Amino acid sequence: MSDRVSRPSLAAPDDDPHIWLEDIEGEAALAWVRERSQRTQVDFATAGFERDRDALTAIFDRPDRIPGIRRRGGHVYNFWTDGANPRGLWRRTTLASYRQAEPAWEILLDLDALAKAESEDWIWAGASLEPHKRERAIIGLSRGGADAVVHREFDLTTLSFVPDGFSLPQAKGGTAWLDADTLLLASALGEGMATTSGYARTVRLWRRGEDVSQAQIIFEIPTNSMSAWAGVDRTTGSQRVWFIERPVFFEMRGWLGDAKGPTEPIDLPADAQWDAFGDWLAVKLRTPWTPADIIYPGDTLLGISLAALQGGSRAFEVLFEPAERRILEGFFWNQGKLVLSILDNLQPRFEIVTPAANAWHKRSIDTLPTTGVVHLWSLDAEEADSNGEVMVSLQDPITPPQMLLMDVSRPETIESPLLLKRSPDAFEAKGLVVTRHEAVSVDGEKIPYTQVGPAGETGEAPVHLSAYGGFGVSVLPSYSASIGKLWLERGGTSVTANIRGGGEFGARWHEAGRREGKHLAHEDFAAVAADLVQRGVTRPGGIAAEGGSNGGLLIANMLTRHPEKFGALFCTIPLIDMRRYTKLLAGASWIDEYGDPDKPEDWAFLQKISAYHLADAGAYPPLLLATTRRDDRVHPAHARKMAAKLEALGHRVHFYEPEAGGHGYGKDSRERASFIALGYAFLRRAIGWEVQT
Repeated sequence: MSDRVSRPSLAAPDDDPHIWLEDIEGEAALAWVRERSQRTQVDFATAGFERDRDALTAIFDRPDRIPGIRRRGGHVYNFWTDGANPRGLWRRTTLASYRQAEPAWEILLDLDALAKAESEDWIWAGASLEPHKRERAIIGLSRGGADAVVHREFDLTTLSFVPDGFSLPQAKGGTAWLDADTLLLASALGEGMATTSGYARTVRLWRRGEDVSQAQIIFEIPTNSMSAWAGVDRTTGSQRVWFIERPVFFEMRGWLGDAKGPTEPIDLPADAQWDAFGDWLAVKLRTPWTPADIIYPGDTLLGISLAALQGGSRAFEVLFEPAERRILEGFFWNQGKLVLSILDNLQPRFEIVTPAANAWHKRSIDTLPTTGVVHLWSLDAEEADSNGEVMVSLQDPITPPQMLLMDVSRPETIESPLLLKRSPDAFEAKGLVVTRHEAVSVDGEKIPYTQVGPAGETGEAPVHLSAYGGFGVSVLPSYSASIGKLWLERGGTSVTANIRGGGEFGARWHEAGRREGKHLAHEDFAAVAADLVQRGVTRPGGIAAEGGSNGGLLIANMLTRHPEKFGALFCTIPLIDMRRYTKLLAGASWIDEYGDPDKPEDWAFLQKISAYHLADAGAYPPLLLATTRRDDRVHPAHARKMAAKLEALGHRVHFYEPEAGGHGYGKDSRERASFIALGYAFLRRAIGWEVQT
């Protein structure tokens, strides 16, 4: 571990000379941004960059890639972008047509035409169909990719927006159809309607023709809670409403109710995850729970009748028991059956559980691969419509995704899934091998990582290393067109690390890298970098590391705490200033993950990972900080201020901030390709790997 942690510059943590860069659209801030972004483009947007950008754009827009679908009624719906339609087309067809090589798509909305006609920077933000006749939809439109969206009612018979229909100005939140003339509105729009995290604080009953400001509040939560939400459940054959309060990121409190509001609280641990189908309830524990004197470990999945639970019963059925490296990744209901997705030492396994009054029946799905990355989800968007048809995605780092359809309606005779679509190869994978390894972190924990590249160790491999390590999110080694085309195809090596803070080994793994343990997630990443050198794969100067969002915090900490282990760092849409992060956009919602810097006991550990405060004038590897101006989740000032401080300390730092993109790399294929190609051009040059293309 670097000794830099012992000498941070923390004498006056609230004395921030660069705070003016938090003014996102401020004239001085934008002038600063433009100057540095242009400089970065001059440095790296060469002819090679242009070839890479165009190659990636073509891959992202290939007409023969897989269209993702969800079924609503008699149609499957898809949102599609390509070179001719960069903003996209909302369209639908039948499942039978989708199975054909050239489906007959019906175009419902041309977003490029709409943006041009309305002179707006519209980006698709999803659609919610009225569930009975399915003749109306609420469409979400984002300006430039922001999380806050505009909601407008759309007529699927006339293919036009409804005059005087439901229409909501830009705000964070969403809607749910109660009936054709009534919506449940969970939105931050309006005075007093937002939490301190910027999300909805209330649920309102919004009737057709009513001014939204007059809509009746039927559920509300304290301002310092994270968010409120409501959803309509039709799996009972009638209709019931679930009301949810999220006090903090990893907790939820639930109530059953109706259009008048909540009526019955759901008596379960606040940090449990649960879902119901009809009268059956599945509950995944996060931490140990002891109802009725029975101890259930964290990550256990329990089943019970909802009516029995509400009647006071605690006679749970154990549906899944975790082991140290065998965990339940997720679950969902389909036709009253529970589909379990399991990671057994990072290998996929699946089970079907059928509830019954006496005992729930469990059966393994033996017709799916047990290697690679396999995902399952219901074809039907509404659980009440599900008929056993489940979509399957298969891939690995050198095999592009395949889309399959499987029927789980009869668990005792599940047949092999039917291949629907196969993605084309995005890069040449000949000669590449996939291997798995483990590094040992500072406290002795073994950290898995997956390596993809040419066989044999040369000690000089140009390595692209990435990880996330936060919010219980599992990062599995999937097929990446950008890494494959711009790194692997040219002879490089790619490494994905499963550091703590993620969910790869359940709540234990996440907890170990959360709050006080967040620094351990960063130590894990540094340990993987060191292991690559020790194994003879590469040298420190040959390691180019990339991470975004929470992964951007990781990369910033590699700069300040382990600079000697890396040749270059690409830090994207990052958190960096951990003193002020709770005061910037959605930052307050992440206190459960990081801690509260306004509490001295939390700042005591947060200051050790606040790279903005740790930065000093020591020797650092080359760094590119990149963010987007329309990111209304992680404030662009994190990257801006870090770049400004490093400049003031005498470092040469590269900075890039395109205008659009939201919390991502761009609003369309070309923008995403430009962001990635620029970053990889920087990484290759910084580690001295100039490849002739």
